[in-house]
Amino acid sequence: MVIETYNTLIAHNKRNSWLLIGLFVLIFIGIGLLIGWIWGGDWGFSIVVASGAAIVAFLLTLLSYYGGASMVLAISRAKPIEKADDPQLFNVVEELSIAAGLPMPKVYLIDEPAPNAFATGRDPAHSAVAITTGLREKLNRDELQGVMAHEMSHIRNHDILFAMLMAVMVGVLVMLADVFLRSLWFGAGSRRRRDSEGGGYLQLILLIIAIVLAILAPFLARIIQLAMSRQREYLADASAVELTRNPYGLANALRKIANDPTELKVANRATAHLYIVHPLKKTKKRSSLFDTHPPIEDRIERLLSLTV
Repeated sequence: MVIETYNTLIAHNKRNSWLLIGLFVLIFIGIGLLIGWIWGGDWGFSIVVASGAAIVAFLLTLLSYYGGASMVLAISRAKPIEKADDPQLFNVVEELSIAAGLPMPKVYLIDEPAPNAFATGRDPAHSAVAITTGLREKLNRDELQGVMAHEMSHIRNHDILFAMLMAVMVGVLVMLADVFLRSLWFGAGSRRRRDSEGGGYLQLILLIIAIVLAILAPFLARIIQLAMSRQREYLADASAVELTRNPYGLANALRKIANDPTELKVANRATAHLYIVHPLKKTKKRSSLFDTHPPIEDRIERLLSLTV
């Protein structure tokens, strides 16, 4: 019964991922149509601009798919290590790979005192896990196993692909909205000419709707992305317990990470959602709709309520 429920959650998770990606593509095309209408004044030109926006979004998605993991690891200053560098860490990851039925991911170390970890990659065959030196020094084996099981669960659940694709798409959406708002100045002359020829009220209404959509689209996209990230954290926590049969290891590790005041210097807003605990602690004052992670207390409570 537990396995059936878990598989149902994963299937639902994957389906929502592709639905959200499709939604963002439609938003890209819609903003492209609006930009074309402002610049050209006719829907034929708008379709051309929308097609260009869709092509750019597609190319950036491909770039993220094939090179996103390398970019994330480079930004995080993560360095690859071998088994001889940390035999215990490699043994834990190997055990979890076997338990999860996954290929062995590459292992990276981030030379930072702040405790944290993340997983990235486009699929289980091209994945990596990274852990900071600060976290590595603070965890015992059970806690290390819990953290790595959480990250391996993100790999198994294909969360790593979703995180990379959505990061690119939200960035492109914000860029397109900014281009649209700037285009209002350049398109003002053509709009005035069209208004003088008739249909001014209709043009004005469409313009107001376009401006509102352009302003709200990035915020709505961000809210959807972050809300989905929180659900994925809950699922990865539960999956970690399924792999380790020990909810206390991950729960204790989360306490240690949350209670450490050190902020991870290599993290930023673009990569913060990847980490097991939100790394930007100075800017993290209270729980809100914009959080990429659920409250630590809530996660720990859910972990300890699981029966294994």
